[in-house]
Amino acid sequence: MTDWLNTHILTLVVFLPLVFAGLVLIAPSQRFAHWLAFAGSLGTFFVSLHLWYHFNSETPSLQFVEKYNWLPSLGIQYFVGIDGLNLLLVILTTFLTPCVLLSLRGSTQPYLKAFLSSLLLLETGMLGALVAFDLVFFYVFWEVMLIPMYFIIGIWGGANRVYATTLFVIYTVIGSLLMLVAAIALYIVHKEEFGFYSTSLLDLYKITSLDLQGQTWLFLAFALAFAIKVPIWPFHTWLAHAHTEAPTSGSVLLAGVLLKMGTYGFLRFALPLFPAALAHYSTVLLTLGVIGIIYGALMAWMQEDAKKLVAYSSVSHLGFVVIGSVVLLDNKLSEEALSGALYQMINHGISTGALFFLVGMIYERRHTRNLSDFGGLASVMPWFAFCLVLATLGSIGLPGTGGFVGEFLILLGVFNLNPVAGVLATSGVVLGAVYMLTMVLKIIFGPIDHEENKTLKDMSLTEKAYMIPLCVLILVMGIFPNFFLDKTRASVHYLAENLTEYRLGILSEDSQTDKKENLSSENN
Repeated sequence: MTDWLNTHILTLVVFLPLVFAGLVLIAPSQRFAHWLAFAGSLGTFFVSLHLWYHFNSETPSLQFVEKYNWLPSLGIQYFVGIDGLNLLLVILTTFLTPCVLLSLRGSTQPYLKAFLSSLLLLETGMLGALVAFDLVFFYVFWEVMLIPMYFIIGIWGGANRVYATTLFVIYTVIGSLLMLVAAIALYIVHKEEFGFYSTSLLDLYKITSLDLQGQTWLFLAFALAFAIKVPIWPFHTWLAHAHTEAPTSGSVLLAGVLLKMGTYGFLRFALPLFPAALAHYSTVLLTLGVIGIIYGALMAWMQEDAKKLVAYSSVSHLGFVVIGSVVLLDNKLSEEALSGALYQMINHGISTGALFFLVGMIYERRHTRNLSDFGGLASVMPWFAFCLVLATLGSIGLPGTGGFVGEFLILLGVFNLNPVAGVLATSGVVLGAVYMLTMVLKIIFGPIDHEENKTLKDMSLTEKAYMIPLCVLILVMGIFPNFFLDKTRASVHYLAENLTEYRLGILSEDSQTDKKENLSSENN
């Protein structure tokens, strides 16, 4: 049974939410549909923990690989796998989705079944894109993510949802089409160099015939698609509108996972496929990342809408991930910065997801997000105040939280290779503390100036059920970072040291079985 599960686990994790998305649509009642959706997402999370437990941390090779020829004449395969670069993101996705679905308990959303089904379809799209190692299947899942998010914002969003979805689609589709053209070009180049067609990422890594000009054009096409998804300044303008108009559940998944598809895309595709182009444009990307850190922080500081403030904070925080991913010296990436970038992706998903949940709670109670409409909530909503302070401390990187570990590793790596960029990026840490603590001060401290706030109810049992795990993780990631970093170390080291000749192998089933037996022996 375990051998079968090791072989098919990724297919099960990716498509289990899709199965439940279909079942939700035919559920006899909305109440049953909600619990069915939650059960499906929670089941997916528990299944995904098999990946964590049986993952071999000592090798950068792909694990739990499942590969079938789909269109052999075209070189297209169903090819999925896990390594240290995507393991944490997969677990983050399967963890956040049941939190989102639990938050919808008792929801009065119109067309609730369709809404729940869209969230599960979105989970399948995100998981598929994370584990796909065939360029065609990656592109399919990349586009699948767009469809449910379009409907989540466009149907269940705020008053300006049409404008927000239009902007979101225009930006994303332009980037996706450019990536598609570049993928086709890469497909043809592989045929010319090796004599056969292949869309396998492992085969495409072996291409050596592209000169700097060829790499540059293809790199720019992939990089633009990923830069829009992050988003990197100046491609960020869609983000605040999408977050502001999206329902809370959409904002949590958008910030928690969807934005990470851009930074993950850089690590998995743009960097190892086009190392010469990266060396040429590393300084440009580093500069854009630093600008994003400072610009996002200043924009967040100016906001009176709490949700817009948290949205712009994402531009700043993900700027750290960008600079940690692209800082380069002598054709080698910084191992510290790269580890920090991966860690910060996870921390951002947890802390910013928690912040969006909390902003949604006060909006449901007061139907306003203006900071001036609050104040003194700590006296009437102590649980809410505690969670808000903890999520904020995680977001600004206080020592003892996951945010500190991620930002420290990024800045350490950047300082070692580019001190100027490190100094400028550090200003973002200071600004982050300013705007986030200002938000906390305006919401929960001081006197209660508005009568409506005096009768607000504290967090319900359901709200505590999905907020407490998030708060616990913020602390666990800060106190026990190696528990997570150990899973990424081998893959990060290999990518950092072998960027110009990046090759991925596949861990044999025998090795996976040996690892499982060794774990069993140690436990005994």
